[in-house]
Amino acid sequence: QVRLVESGGDSVQAGGSLKLSCVASGYIFRWNCMAWFRQVPGKEREGVAAIYTVTGSVMYTESVKGRFTISHDSANNTLFLEMNSLEPEDTAMYYCAADPTRLPGVGRRDAAVRNYCTGGSSLRWGLGTQVTVSS
Repeated sequence: QVRLVESGGDSVQAGGSLKLSCVASGYIFRWNCMAWFRQVPGKEREGVAAIYTVTGSVMYTESVKGRFTISHDSANNTLFLEMNSLEPEDTAMYYCAADPTRLPGVGRRDAAVRNYCTGGSSLRWGLGTQVTVSS
């Protein structure tokens, strides 16, 4: 059974930091495209950051550039999101997503990252972890 389990969400004050983790388990040998999304009630889920694990190519939404860092531990199939200088606007449920599809060529891999891994049909989702930032 394939599972993605997020952790690390918490309540912090503005300016604080959190590090989210997502452990991927199951029969998948390697998760190639992995991403973090967030959603607040009444709004669409938005891509926050993505990484193509084989190449290290990354993508960030504009509002988190310079504050958030996505990384991946391939040995433990774990995805991280380090979040610094948190703002109340970062309050949301954060979801991990991962796609094991191995894409040929740099172009397709970069495109997958730019689309936060949503272009394929094998994207899996975790259940989310709540991040609350108070002013």
